[in-house]
Amino acid sequence: QVQVVESGGGLVQPGGSLRLSCAVFGSRLSIYVMGWYRQAPGKQRELVALITSGGSTNYADSVKGRFTISRDNAGNTAYLQMNSLKPEDTAVYYCNVVQWTTNLAYWGQGTQVTVSS
Repeated sequence: QVQVVESGGGLVQPGGSLRLSCAVFGSRLSIYVMGWYRQAPGKQRELVALITSGGSTNYADSVKGRFTISRDNAGNTAYLQMNSLKPEDTAVYYCNVVQWTTNLAYWGQGTQVTVSS
């Protein structure tokens, strides 16, 4: 079975930075897209950023210029560098990956990001 594991969340002051990691385990097939989503209390889950196996990226307008998504050369780990954090960035952040050929999607358990002074 495929496991998706996020790490790197925590408490940070406004203007600070965090780097989230998403590691994929147990897939014998390539992952062709990886994305970060977030969900705040009372809000729907929203896409933050995604990256394809070809390196194409897409960002929510609210995080452009502040967040950067990247992927290692092996294609099994994604990162989300978050700079200039704002209180409205507070949410549970989830990693989602889509597996090559099967087109199956897998979610991580989520990691809490809290931005507060």
